[in-house]
Amino acid sequence: MTTTARTEVRALRTPRAGRPSGQWAVDGRTPLNASEELKQAGGGLEVRERIETVYAREGFASIPDDDLHGRFRWWGLYTQRRPGIDGGRTATLEPHELSDEYFMLRVRLDGGALDLDQLRVLAGISRDFARGTADISDRQNIQYHWIRVEDVPEIWRRLESVGLQTTEACGDTPRVVLGSPLAGIAADEVIDPTPVIDEIVRRFVGDPELANLPRKFKSAVTGHPSLDVVHEVNDLSLVGVVHPDLGPGYDLWVGGGLSTAPRLAERLGTFVAEDRAADVWHAVVRIFRDHGYRRLRTKARLKFLLADWGVAEFRRVLEEEYLGYALPDGPPPAPAVGAGDHVGVHLQRDGRHYVGAAPVVGRVSGAVLTGLASLMEAAGSERLRLTPHQKLVVLDVAPQRLEALVAGLEGLGLSVTPGPFRRHTMACTGIEFCKLAIVETKATAASAVAELERRLADVTADLDTPITLNVNGCPNSCARIQVADIGLKGQLVTVDGEQRPGFQVHLGGGLASADRDEAGLGRTVRGLRVTADGLPDLVERLVRRFLADRAPGETFSTWVRDADEEILR
Repeated sequence: MTTTARTEVRALRTPRAGRPSGQWAVDGRTPLNASEELKQAGGGLEVRERIETVYAREGFASIPDDDLHGRFRWWGLYTQRRPGIDGGRTATLEPHELSDEYFMLRVRLDGGALDLDQLRVLAGISRDFARGTADISDRQNIQYHWIRVEDVPEIWRRLESVGLQTTEACGDTPRVVLGSPLAGIAADEVIDPTPVIDEIVRRFVGDPELANLPRKFKSAVTGHPSLDVVHEVNDLSLVGVVHPDLGPGYDLWVGGGLSTAPRLAERLGTFVAEDRAADVWHAVVRIFRDHGYRRLRTKARLKFLLADWGVAEFRRVLEEEYLGYALPDGPPPAPAVGAGDHVGVHLQRDGRHYVGAAPVVGRVSGAVLTGLASLMEAAGSERLRLTPHQKLVVLDVAPQRLEALVAGLEGLGLSVTPGPFRRHTMACTGIEFCKLAIVETKATAASAVAELERRLADVTADLDTPITLNVNGCPNSCARIQVADIGLKGQLVTVDGEQRPGFQVHLGGGLASADRDEAGLGRTVRGLRVTADGLPDLVERLVRRFLADRAPGETFSTWVRDADEEILR
């Protein structure tokens, strides 16, 4: 490449001419903010030894701030919110003022996969160290609360004895790799993503060369035709397709992400063979590491780089500078077939069954996990998968054991035949434990689900299309509010001069599914806010109006898109 050409490329890749944006490949590695200074001063992976040899022995007070509010994240640990701090103070207090002396601990479950021994270990950790807490996140993880630093080494010992880990469950790292809950068992599977996920985890999780990214990196791999890993909102997704000449492989999507600047991923138009998939994943992560923007944390996700470069330039850099070979063009995924949450009883390719069940907004417990393990053993199942929709799927159930398993799951509060709102409602952690939250979410959503299923029982039979309800405690969209039919962003709402917990309302978003051809971001309606206790009234009104006004076969999101604001308000 000539000097002139290099200058032109450099200009193309710098979002603001003359102003460094922290791209290592362009600006060098001089840190431009406190977060980058912290990471350069000491890597997040290094803190494990201090946790085990110093902090677990000397207690919470021995932990310096840079480790406590920085590097601990590389091992899945965040301080949880101190009880009694209302949402109005979230943005005004410093981290040490918001933080309790207990931790949220996230266990990464790549592909959402668990065996019976692992499930029992997770249940025991909940019982012994987490006051019975355990939540299924929409990233297929298990999250605990009330964890003491003194107990972390023993928790790690138990997890690692059964092949589980918290390595890079959080932090500026490659986070858990989402995978199809039906990997390797579905009769209609395009390709089994298990080998690719396993190779990525084996080769790259914990690699110091990838442990200082501009920010978090989220990825997903599926080969199921339901498109069940929310591929449109990940930094990188590999989606199963069949190439007309090359056979089964993957379609590559890049640059998705939500939070306060939502953007849907885009196809690069490439076909990725199975034996190249992990290398392509690695190359995209390295592009993000080298070219991602580090000056501002709010601009430090891959989606901003893709927006500036465009798909063609991103593909060129990937092929020419990181892979060293061209990828063939490939087809897009076929339209989604079937429900991606996998709830209900379904046939596997081997004649056995998988059973998908719904807790209420992902909340389970050590007791529930213990009971689930006993039910699985009685049913002859040794495998479980968690889903990106806060559900769980029991695999390998013989036909003669289905009835007992289903009854047992219902007894644990894990419904195989949930009502429409229980099935399609998600909620983030909320103010109960999260330092970023403004409002309560889990109990609010659970109460709304129960009330809506009571109020709307007369029209349940008419709800032949899902209406997703996603409840988030702050603007960061951990519960994917912009891609829900009804998305709720936590904020304080003023009523009669008094501030009350409530939500800004997003309407008509969605991901590609059997009921929706393509993903789209929801719209906000001017002035549409709702208090937490007014949530059931709002949803009931919208649902009844939708059922009264819609055209035959019309989905909620399509109806919202065309509806007048006055109708929605």
